[in-house]
Parts: sequence; C-alpha cells; structure tokens
Amino acid sequence: MDSKLGSLDSCKPSNNNVGCPPQNGCQSLKDSHVSSSTTSCDATLGRHLAHRLVQIGVSDVFSVPGDFNLTLLDHLIAEPGLKNIGCCNELNAGYAADGYARQRGVGACVVTFTVGGLSIINAIAGAYSENLPVICIVGGPNTNDYGTNRILHHTIGLPDFSQELRCFQTVTCYQAVVNNLEDAHEQIDRAISTALMQSKPVYISISCNLPSIAHPTFSREPIPFSLSPRMCNKMGLEVAVEATAALLNKAVKPVLIGGPKLRVAKACDAFTELADACGYALAVMPSAKGLVPEHHPHFIGTYWGAVSTAFCAEIIESADAYIFAGPIFNDYSSVGYSLLLKKEKAIIVQPDRVVVANGPAFGCVLMKDFLIALAKKLNRNTTAYENYHRIYVPNGVPPKCDPNEPLRVNVLFQHIQKMLSGNTAVIAETGDSWFNCQKLDLPEGCGYEFQMQYGSIGWSVGATLGYAQSVPDKRVIACIGDGSFQVTAQDVSTMLRCEQKTIIFLINNGGYTIEVEIHDGPYNVIKNWNYTGLVDAIHNGEGNCWTAKVTCEEELTRAIETATGDKKDCLCFIEVIVHKDDTSKELLEWGSRVSAANSRPPNPL
Repeated sequence: MDSKLGSLDSCKPSNNNVGCPPQNGCQSLKDSHVSSSTTSCDATLGRHLAHRLVQIGVSDVFSVPGDFNLTLLDHLIAEPGLKNIGCCNELNAGYAADGYARQRGVGACVVTFTVGGLSIINAIAGAYSENLPVICIVGGPNTNDYGTNRILHHTIGLPDFSQELRCFQTVTCYQAVVNNLEDAHEQIDRAISTALMQSKPVYISISCNLPSIAHPTFSREPIPFSLSPRMCNKMGLEVAVEATAALLNKAVKPVLIGGPKLRVAKACDAFTELADACGYALAVMPSAKGLVPEHHPHFIGTYWGAVSTAFCAEIIESADAYIFAGPIFNDYSSVGYSLLLKKEKAIIVQPDRVVVANGPAFGCVLMKDFLIALAKKLNRNTTAYENYHRIYVPNGVPPKCDPNEPLRVNVLFQHIQKMLSGNTAVIAETGDSWFNCQKLDLPEGCGYEFQMQYGSIGWSVGATLGYAQSVPDKRVIACIGDGSFQVTAQDVSTMLRCEQKTIIFLINNGGYTIEVEIHDGPYNVIKNWNYTGLVDAIHNGEGNCWTAKVTCEEELTRAIETATGDKKDCLCFIEVIVHKDDTSKELLEWGSRVSAANSRPPNPL
C-alpha cells in the first residue's frame, strides 16, 4: 500500500509575485483535495514542476538566471508555496540546495544550459557523495534546435547538445531531458521519485520554449505525489537478526557505533531505540555527528581512530564485538586506514544489507526494520560503558588567557560551546573546523552538518545559506576558515537578502591549515583579505548586518555578547585572528597519518 508524501493545496496565484515565505520546520507537506481541472495558464509544464516541488516539501529553490531558464523561473515564482532564492553563482546555488536537503530531506536548484550546469556540477557531486536528494533543474535549448546541426551559445562550439548530460550521468542517479510535452509529465515525476527513493541528486533539463505551453497532460491538478514503500525480505530479516543477536549476546563487552548512512536509511530513531534497549557504549563516526543524540546516557563520543574523543577509541577497539550502523570507511574517516578493527568482530549494517563478521551477508534487509527487530532480541549489556566510566577523566579546560593575549583557537571553541542550544545549528567547514567542531557537545535539538566524504573547501558558505533558509527558527553558527571563505564568499550577500541571522566565525590563520598538516608548501599561503571590510562592502547599508574583528579573548567575549544580544536579529560576521600554526592536536595527528597514506610508494609489479 502506498504511503503518501502529501498533496498540493488547490490554491491559485493572483499575480506573479514571489510566493509566501517557507513554513517553519521541515514538515511542509499538506493533504488536500485534488481539484478536477486547472485554468489554461496553470496547465503548463512550468506550473506542474512547481506543484511537484511544493508537494515534496520544497518551499525555496536556489537559482542563477540565464536566458535558457528565464521563462521557467517565471512559472516557479508564480507558485504560492515556492520562493526563488537568487544566488551569486551556480556553485553556491548547488551548495545551498545541499544544505537545504540536509534539513528538509530534499532540495532544488535551477541554472542555465552548460555554463550553469557545468558550474554547479561540483556541488551536485558533493550531494551525491553525501546521499542527498537534490533536484538539479537546467533550462535547455529550444526544442527546434535539437537534431539541426546548429551551434548554440553557452556550449563548447559543437552541434552536440549532450555534453552537459554526459557530465551529469556520473553524479546523478537519473537524468531527464524534456524536449517535448508528450512525456514531460512522466519524465519529471520519474526523476523526482528516483531522487527521493535513492536519496541521490537527479538532473532535469527543460527546453526553454516549453514551460509556458499548456498541454492536456497538465490540465488537472496533479495526483497527490506518493512513493511505494521499500519492502524488507522478512525471512532475510529474521535470519539476519538471529545471526547478529547470537554473536552479540555471547560477547562480553559489545559496543554500538552510528555512521552517516543512518540519514539515508531514515533510521536515526530506530538506532536510538536500539541503544536504549541494549545498554552498549554508544559512539558516533565523525561524519554522523548530529545524527545520534549526544545527550544519551551511554554516549562516549566520536570514534575516529587515533583522533577520537578521549577514551572512546580505547573502548571501541578493545571490544569483542561492534555493530556499525551505516558506516563509511574511507581514508579520512579511517585516519589513513589506521583503524584497529577486526572484521570477525564486526556487524556492518548498511541501508539495505547486513554483513555479520566473516560469516553471511543478508541482502534486501532494511536498516530501520533490522535495528528495531534487533532491539527486541539483545540481552542488555553495559560492560563496555562501565569500563569507559571507570577510565574516563573529564576534558581539561584551556588555560585562561592573559589580558590582551593573542586569541587561541581552543579558547574560541570554548566560547562557541557556551552558545549552543536546541535553537542553534553548527556548520563546520572543511579544515581544522572539522576537528574543533567535532569536540563540541551538542545539546538536544542542536543541528550539526559538515561535508566529510567529498570535503570541498568553500562548501559551508552555500550550505549555511541553504540550511538557514530551511529552518528559520534556528540560529546557525558557521565556522569557516579564511581559505575556504575566499572560494565562495559572495553569497553572504544572499544571506542578507534573505534576512538570515546566522553567526559566521571567520577563522583567519593565513592559509590552508589542513593542507599544511598533510603536506606543506608555499601554495598553502593565501593573500590576506580585510574580511570584515569585505562583508561591510557587501552589506552596503542594505539589510541587517554587523561585523567585528577580534584578536583576544576580551574582544571575543564582547563580540559574542553583542551578536547574541543587541544584534540577535542580524547576520553577524566575526573575524577571529589566530596564529597560523594554532591548530587542534587532532589535526596534527590526522594530517600526519593521511600524509603517510597519500605518500605510499607504488606496489611492486
């Protein structure tokens, strides 16, 4: 039986103004009655696409206009439940859709043919790596130009229009080229359905002369969008649970670790239910931070090999059985392939597959169903957590700064920790912020996002824009390095246009610090900018913005008091000046191990 995602309210726009603002929270789908027909101006491809986006929970689309998508944008902004967020460049539009999808469950972006598509493709690749359903919509060539051997602008000068499509085939799970109206309805619906089912980006190209043309296939309000639920192999589920429970129930000190694919499996609640039932020591992989409740009584921190939370790795790696739910083991998460884990002790639970130690693998077993069923079969065992509790020593507190002493990074993050609540969310940029933000204790309800698998510097600016747009009731705290900020700084402008109240900590240490610790060289030093001056210039007296530059703890304290007090309704940009070699100890360790992995000599022939 189908589970409905929701249906569109049968309301009609009275004009072409931008629609109503997004609803608070991530639940924006509504049930309604389907009207029998629409007016001819609504019975178009453009309006059908707009309806579908609203139905699946999208209330904001991130776009860069170009001549091939202008008519389509007219129809999107005419939709009452849809707001167009114009971005400064396509890369940031893609990053914004990525950040939006992390909170809403799906995001959308609109760019123009080839020059826009190939600019946004890096962000789409990142969304693919992070299992995020992003609907990437491209305004394509006029239908009359296909098959004519003509050369178009915005192309590489060949009469072949498939270059963009071929590029997107490797970073999206479905591609639809809509250049006729007969099958447009089917292609759009199939693309959106595939994105939601596979939790990956899709590519939809729509010829520029089609969005405003009425067609009989769009003459009715679309049927409420629905997806058939994925089904578990019940026999496989039972056997997988029995095999897993047999291994874990005979273990002396088993442990439980959450991974990043908990999100795509929609199994976060089921994982918590299992943790409550089994009593195991509970840890999280670095890229799953924010998916597992850190206020859980048996939570012991981040498992990240040699750079784990203190005492966490010792408990995990000394366990005689460990269950990983949704892990990704790559060179970064394994700290240069240096994890001390043994396959015969591990149960690996992926979104639709379970592998038990060196024994059998069970396919067509959904993670959510598996974790719920396993919780009922495990004996409660708190041994590993008790061991952790015995050896645990609380974290030290950074030494207090002397008056006007240059600010240290560990002092900065001590102050950021005090800012966190259930009404905040943290965005960590690729770099040392990975490690410093990983050590933050997240209160219940506090969001947390970073891009570990793809690790594209500059991601956080666009992602912050999209994430903040998706949850206007939360105040986003973004920690961004100066090198990363230089890649994508322009869309601070869009944050101001959207009246966002984000707090950005710009950590100015003069270069690409994470790369320095992997392999140093003069290419890791960047030109210093007047970052607060840049943001003031972008502000240009329009919107609510406040900036500060801090060099010591006293200035930082005053800046935070202002940002959370008098300027709480402003976009606040705080440039933090720190020493170029002031890094976390975790980055020093991680960098040396990743460097060793990168510099391995070729295997002998």
